[in-house]
Amino acid sequence: MEWLVQTLRTYPEIAIFLTLALGFLIGKVKIGFFSLGSVTGVLLAGVLIGQLNITISSHVKSVFFLMFLFAVGYSVGPQFFRGLKSDGLSQVFFAGVVCVACLATVWACAKVLEYNVGQAAGLLSGACTISAVLGVATDSINQLKIGDDARKAAMDAMPIAYAVTYLFGTAGSAWVLASIGPRLLGGGLPEKCKQLEADMGVSDMPAGVRSAYERFVVRCFRLTEDSLAGKTVEEFENHFTSLAPSARLFIERIRRDEKIEEIEPGFALRKGDIVAVIGRREVLLEHQAKIGPEAEDPVLLDFRVQQLSIVITNPKLEGKPLKEIVESADAALVRGVFLKSIRRVDQEMPITPGTKLDRGDVVEIVGPHRDVERVAKILGYADRITDQTDVVFMGLGITVGALVGAFAFEIGEIPFSLSTSGGALFAGLVCGWLRSVNRTFGRIPGPALWVMNNIGLTIFIAVVGISAGPNFVTGLKEAGLSLLVAGIVVTSVPLIVGLLAGRYLFRFHPAITLGACAGARATTAALGAIQDACKSNVPALAYTVPYAVGNTLLIIWGVVIVALMK
Repeated sequence: MEWLVQTLRTYPEIAIFLTLALGFLIGKVKIGFFSLGSVTGVLLAGVLIGQLNITISSHVKSVFFLMFLFAVGYSVGPQFFRGLKSDGLSQVFFAGVVCVACLATVWACAKVLEYNVGQAAGLLSGACTISAVLGVATDSINQLKIGDDARKAAMDAMPIAYAVTYLFGTAGSAWVLASIGPRLLGGGLPEKCKQLEADMGVSDMPAGVRSAYERFVVRCFRLTEDSLAGKTVEEFENHFTSLAPSARLFIERIRRDEKIEEIEPGFALRKGDIVAVIGRREVLLEHQAKIGPEAEDPVLLDFRVQQLSIVITNPKLEGKPLKEIVESADAALVRGVFLKSIRRVDQEMPITPGTKLDRGDVVEIVGPHRDVERVAKILGYADRITDQTDVVFMGLGITVGALVGAFAFEIGEIPFSLSTSGGALFAGLVCGWLRSVNRTFGRIPGPALWVMNNIGLTIFIAVVGISAGPNFVTGLKEAGLSLLVAGIVVTSVPLIVGLLAGRYLFRFHPAITLGACAGARATTAALGAIQDACKSNVPALAYTVPYAVGNTLLIIWGVVIVALMK
């Protein structure tokens, strides 16, 4: 045992990886439906290992924290700047109200309970579940003109306050929004969501929208109907669309006189042709009798199909609902493809006629290879699977952002600056937005972004926990109960303010209010609980813009709370 302790002290990098392993293991443990999560698990593991008095350079956590913040900004950049436009301003202001309520509640509790600056920052970080606050607050505290003992006390107090308040911050926010929220908003949310879905057109799908969401099939039919003979492929397809708004059928290939023909919309059909028709299974079953008997032709069906993710970069599509895109004069441009999903800030959005596309949305389409490739060029950038990261873009982005953030000025005795961490966050926002505008550079694949986001944060937290370990137990005994009560207040009050503001001030739909509250507090766990309570995905429509704004503001509050407490 002595050998192990001495080895960890001599090689602290081993202690970091041991902390990661134990922390992620602890984070997976579930009690009912609740789990600590990797961040809290790593913090607790770090505190445990920190009892061995292991010294780690502060530069280690700074490097990984900058990487984490850049990844956060990069992920939400497109939605952050989109929210600044007129159609998202109401949600931007709403997120601002919730975030200001978070800051004001933390400041009030810290003043009443006479907390030091570290306890206040930890309270904000844990109760609002924004782990990044620990990093930006650390930078700000290091700039304060206070004694070394006071600075160390503040640094040691932060992870204690974070750990005590984080549990209710996570589980409590989901409980407040999913249980108390519907009552404050008038109740009956499942019925109200169904009505909103009906207003958005879910029960009356126009051409292409629902079929893009359902599994499609390709089947062969022999043309026997005289009414279809002599029509062009385009007329054939329009004929079935006229019979029912949702009946999108496309002919991909034709066998004529034992020869397979690759066709275009103007190709004329003949009686006896065998056609390969693509469409929704239920549509083909309903209308197959109007085409002719089904034929077995494996060779005719042997063509390439593709499923591809595409990032929307076409400015002509931004803000347009799906119904308008499908029914526009250029609808032929999306001929032959079906929409399977839309993802926005890693959240799957409901597909309805009224769903609007935003720049940076990732849509998944499926269809014949040539049609998918053609449509991909119209929609934006084909996000094909790759493992390459644009390291030049990432490195320069963090460098420039950190340099800007390092610039400081003083008002009275209080230093003000974004700090290097705040600068990295804003650099990520700008770089993420630039990537959504022009997808030819700045690529960071999902797995690489995951590593930057999760490993960057958890290594930072591991070093924080290990460094604070020796004084953690003493500090917890001194302020544990008051921190627990303060955490409940800081978690609950801003959410209740948001619910009331959404209902009476902004007059949002109840489901939209709930989704916006979850987004403004950047709590994905609460969004899942809300959707279960509403029995609908509608709340996700209002999650992304408040999430981008709230995630950014709450991190910046780490600088502000230090200035306020000073």
